[in-house]
Amino acid sequence: MNQTDPKTNRGSVHDSSHPREFNLSETPPEGIGLFDMDGTLLAWDCQLLFRHHVVRAEPWRLFSIPLFLVFLPFAKLLGTEKMKRIFHCFLWRMKPERLQQLSAEFAKKLLPSIYSELINSLENHKHSGHLTILSSASPECYAAEVGKLLGFDLSLGTVLENTKLFPQLSNHKGFNKVIRLREVLPESYYVDGQLHNSRGYTDSTADLPMLELCHQATIVNPKPKLHSLAEENRWTILHPARPWKSQLEKYSCVLQLLLALGKNPAKL
Repeated sequence: MNQTDPKTNRGSVHDSSHPREFNLSETPPEGIGLFDMDGTLLAWDCQLLFRHHVVRAEPWRLFSIPLFLVFLPFAKLLGTEKMKRIFHCFLWRMKPERLQQLSAEFAKKLLPSIYSELINSLENHKHSGHLTILSSASPECYAAEVGKLLGFDLSLGTVLENTKLFPQLSNHKGFNKVIRLREVLPESYYVDGQLHNSRGYTDSTADLPMLELCHQATIVNPKPKLHSLAEENRWTILHPARPWKSQLEKYSCVLQLLLALGKNPAKL
């Protein structure tokens, strides 16, 4: 994990405070495709899936589940970022090499779950010579591996600074995605505050700051509020088939993932 990877902007857990350089031309690309991951490229919250993957690989890490559940009732008081740190206690003392290995294995497992409609959109951007960017709130350790397998030019995610019990992290969500893009992309890629000939893809209102950078947007399986915004703005709306037949089946699967039960509850 210490080697430079052109598809990521950060190093491993122990060197992630040192940004990597991108070899990006100052000349803007023909266009830009900016994709969220969880709920957009696939139906699931990848953080739950990844914890399940890690705990099944190393069962002694089951200790992290009751520890997280103790804090869960205080989620509103603690806030999103602190709860995210607590959630990732399952990575406690994991060596960077092992984290890379588990991340690569996990990314391969995810590929069959990627919506075909979004793969088609990604391929269309590539064929048009566009810069493709994966911008996820999930940890970059595996978001970068997913991006690599799917052929994204850049993959950005939440940076885990260490593997302490409650790891320090740079939460890549909401307006933080905009800040990171400003750090990474040349100023010449922006015209009047927006990215040149760009389209954003998301399923969440949390990505509205990211969509403000884009000329066009594609919304995936939106909830009512985002659906209304999409209609008002004449954004494209996609409804790819989800892998559950009912909400009961979905919540049952989420519960199994949350408690690290079953071999493969999400049927990856």
